[in-house]
Amino acid sequence: MRIALIGDIHGNLLALDAVLAELEGELVDEVFCLGDVAVGPQPVGTLERVRELGCRVVMGNWDGWFLDGFPDLPDELGRRLVEMGAWWADQLAPAHRDYMRSFEHLIELPLEDDGALVAFHGSPRSFDDYIYATTPDDELNRMLGDVRAPLLAGGHTHFQMVRRHEEALLLNPGSVGLPFRHDGAVMPIAPWAEYGLVTVESGRLGVELRRASFDVGALCRLIASSGMPHAEWWAGLWRTEQSPVPAAEDC
Repeated sequence: MRIALIGDIHGNLLALDAVLAELEGELVDEVFCLGDVAVGPQPVGTLERVRELGCRVVMGNWDGWFLDGFPDLPDELGRRLVEMGAWWADQLAPAHRDYMRSFEHLIELPLEDDGALVAFHGSPRSFDDYIYATTPDDELNRMLGDVRAPLLAGGHTHFQMVRRHEEALLLNPGSVGLPFRHDGAVMPIAPWAEYGLVTVESGRLGVELRRASFDVGALCRLIASSGMPHAEWWAGLWRTEQSPVPAAEDC
């Protein structure tokens, strides 16, 4: 059995299409989406593409906020994100929201030898929880509660991770549409798309964390012409040495 894990797509259809193109030749049996699908510059197209996949989807924190209203996020960064989120949410039709209400809190897939893969967004306790490689075991146990399985998969942090916890393997495939870099900047976005592949065969478990390239410049130009709030700032977050992106005024 081969399982593809995608998540934190954040309305980036260009990145999602790049990942799906790579998966076409992988003979994948299941695709699981770990949430935060539509929140981004291409909310409608991204949501419809995920729906076309027919895969099970976990409810992410932004998915829930799209349906139930946005929280009061602190500071200037939070204000900008909420203003953009409200603009993106306004693009969705009632049918899109009905589909989002089908997203699940937990997804469980039976594996060989009575094992299972359990997927969630932040943690089984809350889609707002953050699980990192450095999260203390006692704190992680509180997040997991009674949920135990050989393979646990979550998202939300936008960082790829594989971690052993007790008898379980805990993994995060990273973010398809908004992967973060470790450079100390505010919202440092990496110029690639992230996803994961899990292979279970004859008692053997394999985990691959992958990165796919996509046209970051095209994404910048799309954002700049979208009319969304803070478009120039958002497009500029992808401007990196590894993948130079034109300034919004040059798009």
